[in-house]
Amino acid sequence: MRFLRRSLIGLFLVCTTLALLAGAGLKITSATKARMAAESMPAQARERQFAVNVVEIVPETVTPVLTSYGQLQARQSLELRAPDAGRIIALNPNFEEGGAVRAGDVILQIDTADAEAAVRVAEADLLEAQADLRDAERASDIASDDLAQARAQLALRQTALQRQESLVERGFGSVSAVEDAQLAEAAAAQSVLSKRQSLADQESAVENARTAVLRAEINLDETRRTLEDMTVTAAFDGVLSEVSGALGTLLSTNEQFATLIAPGDLEAAFRISTEQYARLVTENDRLPEMEVSVSLNVAGLDLVTRGVVVRESAAVAEGQSGRTLYAKLDKASGFRPGDFVTVQLEEPELQQVALVPATAVAGNNTVLAVTDQSRLEEIAVRVLRRQGDDVIIAAQGVSGRQVVSERTPLLGAGIRVKVNNGPDSAASSGAPDVVTLTDERREQLLAFVRGNSQMGEDSRNRIIEQLSAEQVPADLVARLEQRMGS
Repeated sequence: MRFLRRSLIGLFLVCTTLALLAGAGLKITSATKARMAAESMPAQARERQFAVNVVEIVPETVTPVLTSYGQLQARQSLELRAPDAGRIIALNPNFEEGGAVRAGDVILQIDTADAEAAVRVAEADLLEAQADLRDAERASDIASDDLAQARAQLALRQTALQRQESLVERGFGSVSAVEDAQLAEAAAAQSVLSKRQSLADQESAVENARTAVLRAEINLDETRRTLEDMTVTAAFDGVLSEVSGALGTLLSTNEQFATLIAPGDLEAAFRISTEQYARLVTENDRLPEMEVSVSLNVAGLDLVTRGVVVRESAAVAEGQSGRTLYAKLDKASGFRPGDFVTVQLEEPELQQVALVPATAVAGNNTVLAVTDQSRLEEIAVRVLRRQGDDVIIAAQGVSGRQVVSERTPLLGAGIRVKVNNGPDSAASSGAPDVVTLTDERREQLLAFVRGNSQMGEDSRNRIIEQLSAEQVPADLVARLEQRMGS
């Protein structure tokens, strides 16, 4: 019995040992499988958070500024041309490119010999025409007197005819005498008709002579005017441009030798689109007198002046679009005709709008607003104006929201973001640039720097020197603690 009891105890211990070994093997196997399964599973990536700059939409009243580009031109310019062919015999001392002249100054004088001869010939022609007119008037008077005599003879012949007819009726006359009287009366009537024709011819000759006198007077006035124009004077104060010619130069008729420009009276011609023009036109379909700012950049120095829109183009040139406006400049100091300038025009005010960077609005007129969960939401907006790097949008629907100021292809609806220039970042940006470290914190940072084998010797010494100071840069402490894992 004792042997059997010991055998059973031994068997029990063997079974227990085998059971424990089996359980241990099962646990090792399950742990190995779990570890292998964990290693084979991909790592769970954390959601990426983008840092963005935002602008808060605050409704306000904005005056849009329309920017255009144009060219300056003189409001007063005069082409100087030779009235007749001749040689230059006198010149103004300022007869040169850019030379200034005053109103009434003699600019150029052409040889007047031919013009003076033409005046004398015209005077002779006028005297001859006047003499012909007097001859024609005398001939007309004589023809009128001759007609009066012919009519008197006709009256006598008619009286003689009546007397012969009366004698025949009383039986004392003869038929042949009546016929002779009738023939005489007919001849007198024919003479009157001939004299009337002669008078008409003389009256026509008088009219032709008067016309010739008038033509001679016109020719004389023209030659005298040409003689006067041989001395070219300045019609107004200005400067000379496109100057050509010198003493002795032979000019042909109507040849241009200079242009007189008034540099102080300038205007800017600039073009705007039809849409912009429609916004500026008043109810009467006319542009109001709007002020403009005209600027010219010269070697980094801006010449700026003011002006007023005075008129617009009557038609659109072929191959162009929009409208051309003209603004008269108040002061033109430093400006010259032909300068390409920048013109800024203030449009009517817009209310309940916001001015945001152009990079905040996508091509489909949408913006990305930050939600309470720090995620982006795409909102459609109404774009009212585009001016330079900014866009004016209607504040309705986005008032009070924070909108991403610089959109990138990585940003879209639902993306989680971190606001750089929000209220929290503004508070942190007001923190001091340096901090005072406790002894324990300073020792921890120094120990980390000294034990960092990846840091260069010069960098390590510089950082240790900064950490040893009483005031330590806050950004340096933040970077070191971030690397330490704190």
